[in-house]
Amino acid sequence: MQRYDLRHLHENFYDRMGELIESRLKVGEVGIFLFEVGDYSSIQKSADFIRGLNHDLMNSLKFNEVDWTIVVKKVSDEERAKRKEDAIKAKKMAEEKRIEAERVAKEKAEAKAKADAEKAEAEAKAKEEAEKAEAEAKAKEEAEKAEAEVKAKEEAEAKAKEEAEKAEAEAKAKEEAEKAEAEAEAKAKEEAEKAEAEAKAKEEAEKAEAEAKVKEEAQKKVPAKKAPAKKAPAKKTPAKKAPARKKGK
Repeated sequence: MQRYDLRHLHENFYDRMGELIESRLKVGEVGIFLFEVGDYSSIQKSADFIRGLNHDLMNSLKFNEVDWTIVVKKVSDEERAKRKEDAIKAKKMAEEKRIEAERVAKEKAEAKAKADAEKAEAEAKAKEEAEKAEAEAKAKEEAEKAEAEVKAKEEAEAKAKEEAEKAEAEAKAKEEAEKAEAEAEAKAKEEAEKAEAEAKAKEEAEKAEAEAKVKEEAQKKVPAKKAPAKKAPAKKTPAKKAPARKKGK
C-alpha cells in the first residue's frame, strides 16, 4: 500500500495521480491519494477519473474539513483492456438501447399522435353529427310547429266560418219566424175583423127584422077606416154588407 499527498497540486492533481498509479503501484496494490476538496467538484471527478482508467475505486471518504482521500487498487493491463472492451460494448449496447428506446418512444409517440388525431377526428365527426342531428331535430320541430300553427289557423278560420254560417242561418231563421209570426198575426186580425163585421151585420139584420115584425103587429091592431088609408111601403131589410178586404191580403 502506498500513500500519496497531492494537496499541493490543488485541483490539478488528476494527471499526477494517473502517473503514480501507472509507475509506482504494482498490479493488485492499493494506493491512497490525498487531495484538497476545494469546491467539492473534485470528489466526483476523481471517482470518474479512476473508473475511466479501469482501475478499482475501493473507497472515497472525507479526511478532514478541507481534504479528501480516495483508495485505488491497480488492475492489470489485460483486465483493464477487458474492462475497456466491456465498457465499449456496454456503451454500444447502451447506445443501441437508447436508439431502440428512442425508436420505440417515437413509434409510441406517433401511434399516440395518430390515436389522438383519430380520436379528435372521431370527436369532431361525432360533434358534427350531433350538431347536424340537433339542427335537423330543430328544423323538424319548427316545421311541425309551423304546420300546427297553419292547421290551427285553418281550423280557427273553419270554425269562424261555421259559426258565421250558423249565426247567419239563425238570423235568417229568426227573420223567417218573425215574418211568419207577423203574417199569422195579420191573418188572425183580418179574420177577427171579418168575424166581427159579420156578427154586426147579423145583429143589425136581426134588429131590423124584429122592428118590422113589431110594426106589422101594431098595424094589425089599428081599426080600418072608410077611406082606405094609404099603405106605407114596407121597409126593405138592409142587405148584409160584406166586410171590406184589406189590401195585400
